Amino acid sequence: MNVRRSATVLAAVAVIGAATPAAAAPSPSPSQAFPSALYGDKDPQYDGVWRQSLALLAQHTVGVKPAAKSVEWLVRQQCADGSFAPYRADPTTACDAKTMVDTNQTAAAVQALTALGGHDAVTGKAVTWLKSVQNKDGGWGYTPGGASDTNSTSVVIGALTAAGEKPQQVEKGGKSPYDALLTLALGCDGDDAGAFAFQPDEKGELAANADATAAGVLGTVGKGMVVKPGARTEAAKGQACEGKNKKTPEQAAANGAGYLTKALAEDGHLTSPTPGSDPQPDYGNTADAVVALAAHGDTGQAAKSLRWLEKNSAAWAAQNGPAAYAQLIFAAHATGTNPRDFGGTDLVKRLNATGPAPQTTEKTRATDEKSDSDVFGVWWYVGVCLVAGVGIGFLFSGRRKRQQP
Repeated sequence: MNVRRSATVLAAVAVIGAATPAAAAPSPSPSQAFPSALYGDKDPQYDGVWRQSLALLAQHTVGVKPAAKSVEWLVRQQCADGSFAPYRADPTTACDAKTMVDTNQTAAAVQALTALGGHDAVTGKAVTWLKSVQNKDGGWGYTPGGASDTNSTSVVIGALTAAGEKPQQVEKGGKSPYDALLTLALGCDGDDAGAFAFQPDEKGELAANADATAAGVLGTVGKGMVVKPGARTEAAKGQACEGKNKKTPEQAAANGAGYLTKALAEDGHLTSPTPGSDPQPDYGNTADAVVALAAHGDTGQAAKSLRWLEKNSAAWAAQNGPAAYAQLIFAAHATGTNPRDFGGTDLVKRLNATGPAPQTTEKTRATDEKSDSDVFGVWWYVGVCLVAGVGIGFLFSGRRKRQQP
C-alpha cells in the first residue's frame, strides 16, 4: 500500500507506488546526516517510519533478522500517547501539538513490530491510539480527525488484525471499519464497476481509484501487508459485479478484485496519470494490486502482473529504495515467488543493502532458501495435478527461476 493521501498530505508529500510517498525526497547533503539505523538515504521527513516499518516487515517475512539498532530506532520513534510521526530527529524530545503524527505510520509500525515480536507494550499503546482517533463513520483519515479514506482505513485494519484485534468489533458510534469501506465502494454501473474511491469528492461523489481499490480489497478481507500464498484460483476471471450485495465486505472485496483484474488485464500493470504526458506504469500500485488479488484468492491475474513486475520494476525499485523493495517482496511472497531471484534480482539482498546489515547468518539464509524451494515444489505439484485433472489453472511455479509514508 504506497502512501496515497488526502490533498493536505499530498501537498506535503508530493501513498507507495501505493506504499511510499509519490515524490522522492532529496538525498542528504554532507551536513544533513540521518541516523545510521535508518533504511534508505533520502530525507525521511515524510516517510521515515513508513519505510523503516516496511523494510523490517519484509525482512522478517523472508526469514531475515533485522539489525537490532534498526528495530530500536523504530521503537524510539513512538510518542508517549502511542502514535508515530513520520520522523523525529530527536526522539528524546517529547511529542507536542506540533508533532505531525498520522495513522499510516502508526499502523505500519504496528504491523512490523507485531511480526518481529517482543514489543507488546509498544504495539498495544499504538493500537489504543488508533482506536482513539477512529472516525464516527468507522474509518480513519491520514491524520487524526481527517475525513476517512480507503487507504488509511485499510492499513489500520491490517494493524488491528496483526495485533489480534477483530476489526469488525472495533467501532465508533456503532460503525466499524468495514462500514466505512462500504461507503467508499462504487456500485456496479459503468466501466468503473466494483472499484473503491479514495474519498468522496467535494460533491460527495465517488470516483474509481485503482490504488484505493487495491487497499480496499485488502481491507475488506481483513488482511495486512503480508499475505500468505493462497490456493490457486481464477476466481475473478469473468466475474460480474454484484450490486445488490455490495453492502457486505465479502461482495465488495469480490467486486474490487474484479475491477483490478480488468484494469490489469490489458498491459499487466496499473498506470499513473502524469499531467502533460502519457500515463506511466505505476509499479508500486501494481505490486499492491498483486497482493490484494492474492489475498482474495484471484491468483491468475496476480501471477501475470507479478511476471510483469519481475521484468520491469528493477529501475523503479532502485530509485525508490527500501519501501519499494519491500512492496515487491510482499508481492512475491503473496504469489509464492522467490524474492531472491525476482527476474534475476535478489530483492532481499537489495533491501538489506539500503540499511544496516541484518543479524541473519549465511546458515540461516541457506535454511530459508531451502524452505522456499520446498514450498515452490509443493505448489508445482499442486499445479500439475490441477492441470491434469481439470485442464485449467495457472502454474505459478512453471516460471519460477528460482517485490516506501
